[in-house]
Amino acid sequence: MSWQTNLFAVTAASFIGFTGFTLVMPFLPLYFQQLGVSDVGEVALWSGLSLGVTPAVTALMAPVWGRLADRVGRKIMVERSLVSFVVVMAALAFVTEPWHVLALRAVQGLFAGYGALTLTMAADSAPPGRMAYAIGVVQTAQRLGPALGPVIGGAVAQIVGLRRAFLVTSAFYVAAAVLVFVMYREPRPGAAAEGEREARVTFRNVLAFENFLLLMAVVFMLQFVDRSFGPVLPLYVAALGTPVERVPLMSGVLFSLAAGAAAVGNQIAAGLLRARTPRRIIAGAAAAGSLASFVYVVAGTTGVLFPGTVLFGLAIGIATTAAYTAAGSVIPARARGAGFGLLTTASLTGLALSPIASGLLGAVNIRAVFLLDTIALLVLATIVRRLMVTAGAAAASAPSPGQSL
Repeated sequence: MSWQTNLFAVTAASFIGFTGFTLVMPFLPLYFQQLGVSDVGEVALWSGLSLGVTPAVTALMAPVWGRLADRVGRKIMVERSLVSFVVVMAALAFVTEPWHVLALRAVQGLFAGYGALTLTMAADSAPPGRMAYAIGVVQTAQRLGPALGPVIGGAVAQIVGLRRAFLVTSAFYVAAAVLVFVMYREPRPGAAAEGEREARVTFRNVLAFENFLLLMAVVFMLQFVDRSFGPVLPLYVAALGTPVERVPLMSGVLFSLAAGAAAVGNQIAAGLLRARTPRRIIAGAAAAGSLASFVYVVAGTTGVLFPGTVLFGLAIGIATTAAYTAAGSVIPARARGAGFGLLTTASLTGLALSPIASGLLGAVNIRAVFLLDTIALLVLATIVRRLMVTAGAAAASAPSPGQSL
């Protein structure tokens, strides 16, 4: 099969999986109420713990699963992860106590990790010069899935009920697992790569690769800034004078704009990487994101937020794809699973810490959240511009003879 078939398989599986995950998770507080938790504070506590435990455990386990995938193959590890989601999501439909949900969510985090592995599979399958394109396509799917999931999930929950919605989600993961099993073909390593397999790769080896620690910091900061908007954006929209009844709609539109623009940015990055180095692209995108955040700081009306949101989303999408592509270009194929797993750990750590920091800072001053984002992205742009080494990054982005994006 062609590499495009492999790319379609992992992209479709990522989209279905990420969509399925967000079909039911936004409605978890309502599910706890159905389980008999009536106190609002207890609902919030159980929801927070259950939503947080999965990314926390996944952050710890992603490098481990990635390294194991380097040894036994990516495909079987992705299938393992997807099948575990089939079982856990189905089991969630039959729980009777709140702690059952928390326990199953912890198990889910233990066996998760297919997101990082599908990025690795896309990078492995892509021919020379197409890695940036392949990574960008999968990241676009992973971003659009959560944008559509809650909308679909709301309709599903209304039709079949919250409990049966978990079974629908389980069916989504069945479809994703079948797609990978039927369509994806593990690329055969060349002779040189076969010889490389004999060398033992440790996490210390991976961390020593060119720019890798810096790229982990980049991924962490991009996720930290990206997720900082969630806890405070509706409050900020209201503070700018939006009528109370329109706040949910305006906030939803802004969140969707950011997600859509970031998905477009994932695609734009591949074209930019053909002509510019990852260092210039990441630094430039971070600087643009800083400008967009500053628009939020000085905004006087909600209307000003719309162009700022589009610029912000584009900047985050471009920088994220450029960072993963730069990492993929310096990590040998035999270690990409562990490498992308470590990048996922950095991303999930940013995801976990950002809402906490944003909520605490927003309690003092909402504009201070966006000011922190502005400064953080400006510092990131400066550090990348000064410290990132550019040698060796072109292989992932420069088209090979006879190829074009």
